Amino acid sequence: MSGVSWESVIAVLGLAVPVAAALWEFFLAGRKRLGYRVQMDTSARDSASSSGPEAGVLQRMQWDGAHLGDPSVVLLRIENVGWTPIVEDDYVAPANDPVGIRVAFPGRRVVGMVVTECSHTVLRDFFAPGTPGLGSTDGVITLPKVKLNRRAHYKVLAVLDRVPGFTDADFPDPEVTAGVVGGVRGGTIKKTEYYPFASRPVRWLLAVLVLVSAAQSVSAFARDDAVRAAAPLDCAKGTLYLSGSTAFRPVLEVAAKQYTKTCTDAEIPLTGDSFQGSVAGLDTLAAAGEKAKAADGQGLGNRLSFSDGPKSGGRPQLLPRPVALSLFTLVVNKDAGVRDLSLDQVRRIYAGDITNWKQVRGNDLPVQLVSRNPGSGTRTTLQQQVLDGEPLLAVTASDCRSLDAKTPGRCEVADTPTLLDTVASTPGALGHSEVGAATAHEDVQLVRIDGYPATLEGADEGAYPYWQTEIAYTYGEPPADSIAAGFLRYLANEVGKDILRSRGHRPCAELDEPLLCRPSGS
Repeated sequence: MSGVSWESVIAVLGLAVPVAAALWEFFLAGRKRLGYRVQMDTSARDSASSSGPEAGVLQRMQWDGAHLGDPSVVLLRIENVGWTPIVEDDYVAPANDPVGIRVAFPGRRVVGMVVTECSHTVLRDFFAPGTPGLGSTDGVITLPKVKLNRRAHYKVLAVLDRVPGFTDADFPDPEVTAGVVGGVRGGTIKKTEYYPFASRPVRWLLAVLVLVSAAQSVSAFARDDAVRAAAPLDCAKGTLYLSGSTAFRPVLEVAAKQYTKTCTDAEIPLTGDSFQGSVAGLDTLAAAGEKAKAADGQGLGNRLSFSDGPKSGGRPQLLPRPVALSLFTLVVNKDAGVRDLSLDQVRRIYAGDITNWKQVRGNDLPVQLVSRNPGSGTRTTLQQQVLDGEPLLAVTASDCRSLDAKTPGRCEVADTPTLLDTVASTPGALGHSEVGAATAHEDVQLVRIDGYPATLEGADEGAYPYWQTEIAYTYGEPPADSIAAGFLRYLANEVGKDILRSRGHRPCAELDEPLLCRPSGS
């Protein structure tokens, strides 16, 4: 092997191993697989205590003239997860036995069952009334030998009741018994959501791949410093000062840490005073630019300010760069007893027409509004996108801790973490926050609007209204080799986009109109 380096041999192995693993798993070992999923297995024992005319409907069902004692519902999905069709003769069963699959429910008896969904209409012919092999006796459902093409499936919905004398608090998982001739790992039906990632031969191949990767890493670290890869093009020297949105600060903290780890000549100090809100950040950037007397066309290269939405009028020296589409959410104290509000209810709450949570079927607690200070982008977005431009009610307490527990009121706080802590500790409190921070705070309840949670899909379809474009502002045009320009390029590259997505934001570069950076449905 003269002239061929051992690094080249390792590289070839690194390519050959995953190819061999894929060929084995999907074309050899993966030729025939029968699987199932338990998509729902829930007890209805507490439904009678719910409100509404539909409460307790399962308990009102009868078995041999008696109401069900402890009903439950199970939804099974039977599917072909292999690469070849499964036909009737493939089922491991005597030729004269029409049953292909048996499903047992230990501790429960079958009250009723129905096939609710077929991936193709022709599958319904296998479940016509009187079809041999289709039925149920006590705690066992039998299913016929159904022909299943690749990726075909059908679903079985069963209503069950506890067997008298079964005393365990929780029911065992359903036991599904079936097999196919020539199938993977003996042909036994597998629970696909827990299906192993790879077969044993593939795991051996993957172990070899790990060793190959380790060898490549050792080779890379062993090279001389002179031939190591250069720093990324977005790296720059100097100190970068960030300011602005408290809602966007968690993203910037992660991005700054990763950037300075990669670009060792860069520093990005983050202090609590730097993030006092979108408007305060823009004021800080404008003041720094005026103090430095930046020449026209030669902007500051060491400062960026981030705002939830566009700046207001004035400040012509501040130039926008859309970075991400951000989602916000209403958050409520868990004692309020609400999870969903209509858009009209939200507007009536902030207008003062609804003052107690019991008016929206919550608990008997006065509504306490906890808001951000004026200048907050989260607050401005709430007023513009959700409240149709209406102003907030007057502040009734200068300190949120002095809110009257028996009287509705409103107070203001300086930043998102303080708002979330205040909502969590104040009975009846309602506030607003960036989604990532709210999700990470376990002591508050996120509120849906018109039934829609804060998702990018909901915003795209125009169903969820509480969103905004996160914009980075510079004072003038920063030099191309400045740390401000480098950090903006970093946020737009693959690593930066991964960081944005990890906190629930959508990078503008992924949208159809990245310069506008708005949901597709808006």
